Amino acid sequence: MKSESVGQFEQLVLTAILSLRDDAYGVSIHSKVADLAKPKNVSLGAVYVTLDRLEDKGYLASWLSDPTPERGGRAKRFYRLEALGERALRDSAVTAKRVWQEVGRARGWLKSCWLLS
Repeated sequence: MKSESVGQFEQLVLTAILSLRDDAYGVSIHSKVADLAKPKNVSLGAVYVTLDRLEDKGYLASWLSDPTPERGGRAKRFYRLEALGERALRDSAVTAKRVWQEVGRARGWLKSCWLLS
């Protein structure tokens, strides 16, 4: 099955979930995306909208944890990448590398750059 392309912000969210592994829930995902997007500001709402969209596309699965006293008896929604999401992220990374290599060639940048090799 072929995955559809993902946008830059979706790439950030997918990367955050991949990086966070078993600790991927809304607030931790937002924090990781904010780190990846620096110096750009990222709203928590934008992350949640993107999580919903990626789940609708079949790129993510989510589930609720048991309620915890630290959260006033509320549960956390955790996320994990599905195979389709990993494929979409890989495909977008391959495309980004190819684009960056072409930019490097056009600009005559050093061939030693890891992205150009």
